[in-house]
Amino acid sequence: MSDQNQHTVVQSSLIWSLFVDEKGDCSDAKTTDIFTPEVTAGYHWVHLQSDTPDAWDTMKNLGLSDVICDSLSALETRPRALFQDNGVLIYLRGINYNPDSDLEDMVSLRIWFNQHHVITARRKDRKLFSVQDARNMIESGDSPTDTADFILLLIGKIASRISEVVEALDDELSAFESEGGLESSDRYALSLMRRKSAAVRRYLAPQRDALDSLFRMAKFFNQEQAFELRDLTDRMARYVEDLDLAKERAMVLQDELRNRIAEQQGMRMYVLSLVTAIFLPLSFLTGIFGMNVAGLPGTENPEAFNYLATSMLVLAIFMLAAMLWKKWL
Repeated sequence: MSDQNQHTVVQSSLIWSLFVDEKGDCSDAKTTDIFTPEVTAGYHWVHLQSDTPDAWDTMKNLGLSDVICDSLSALETRPRALFQDNGVLIYLRGINYNPDSDLEDMVSLRIWFNQHHVITARRKDRKLFSVQDARNMIESGDSPTDTADFILLLIGKIASRISEVVEALDDELSAFESEGGLESSDRYALSLMRRKSAAVRRYLAPQRDALDSLFRMAKFFNQEQAFELRDLTDRMARYVEDLDLAKERAMVLQDELRNRIAEQQGMRMYVLSLVTAIFLPLSFLTGIFGMNVAGLPGTENPEAFNYLATSMLVLAIFMLAAMLWKKWL
């Protein structure tokens, strides 16, 4: 492969390549210098798009093994962490803020890192804004000085974005709970919140376990960093609990809404039953005296209609009074 073609391969898959020195100063880096010569201070951060046709060549040019290339190019991932080629491979999920996407359709981020190198990979049209947040923080001069601190920074940015969604769900549910008067139109919104909380929790539960596994890899973290990682793991566990609670709260609100709708329908049927009970004997009388046959009483009496109407009115009042006395109304 010619140098020109090789350069094209790198540029088509490479999103950015940065070097952060031991003082925290950030600069662009050539990908050919990432593993040769070996970095002794600071670290390289390379961010890739892993599903381009030439992504494999790009990763091989970075000096990555076939195992790492396969792992970073995986089509489907679930949060987990494990040792791989003298480094750590970790899959994480973050909130999807891409246009025309659902927040709960969480974006996968593939990471491999060791003492002086961090390789992150995503798929096309699946940007993770938490990664951009981390880059903005590094370029602003507030850079982690080693890879462990960088990984903690990245996990913290992902956790902050997740926190926004969890808090938004909590606020929406609190608004429904404080209203006190749920409407039939609220059923769809409550169902949507249940689905959203379930979809986010689907990845947060294994992500909590992945961070717990990462915590046990003490080789890459000092005591202070391990404490911070434990705090991030606890945050993920708390988000999982909050999502479980949000799901339960939404179910309670849905049950309350169903009961309220059933109560309203029952009240309407009750009123109709009372009206029917009042008008049933009146309908019977009108049916009898409305028959077109000879021999009906009062057909020759001009006052017969007044007598019948008065009798029906008295009967209706009597039945209404009886219902009031029985406390049916």
